[in-house]
Amino acid sequence: MAKLADLKKLVTEARAKAPVPAATVRARPTPSAKGALAATKHAEGDIDLAQTFADVTRLPPSKRARLPPPRPAPIARQRIADDRDALEASKYGVEPALLAWEIGQEHEAGQTYLRRGIGDDVLAKLRRGHWSVQGELDLHGHSADAAHDALADFLDDALQRGYRCVRVIHGKGLTSPNREPVLKGRVRRWLSHWDDILAYSEAPPHSGGGGAVLILLRGR
Repeated sequence: MAKLADLKKLVTEARAKAPVPAATVRARPTPSAKGALAATKHAEGDIDLAQTFADVTRLPPSKRARLPPPRPAPIARQRIADDRDALEASKYGVEPALLAWEIGQEHEAGQTYLRRGIGDDVLAKLRRGHWSVQGELDLHGHSADAAHDALADFLDDALQRGYRCVRVIHGKGLTSPNREPVLKGRVRRWLSHWDDILAYSEAPPHSGGGGAVLILLRGR
């Protein structure tokens, strides 16, 4: 009886002598004529970039200053807010009529001023916000002399800037002795003597009421 090792050796030799099936043989594909031509062209046309650009000189850095982009135009937020308030007031009817002043002030002098020759409708337009408020001065805490100087400087500056409508806050005098307004009457008397002031009107409740005055300036 043959040994197991001898039997295994015989099987291995038999397999080695057996022919390989044709299906298992993978032949290397023969390149087509077109592919062979393309490979030849690529091999001949290769370029050494380092050698090609060896004599190229680098451009010098630009001497032009890098300026920042221009800033966007400023937004007149206060003017937009005033226009919005005036539009809402006229749309929903929350703005009182010209003669509907604050309670207790119906017969108080100095609520309005209109220069001679100016149409009566100007006061109504001024109070309704027809002109947007372009500047504001707050006189709280000022003495009479300091308030007069501050008002003069403010109006001169507004005229130089071409403003048409400004607001001056003089207060209602609630913290003054005997609760009597000190600046309210004086400010309005001063305004009536300025040649460049066409009209003024006590501000509506939502813009200061009896503690402020809207002023229409002469256009330039």
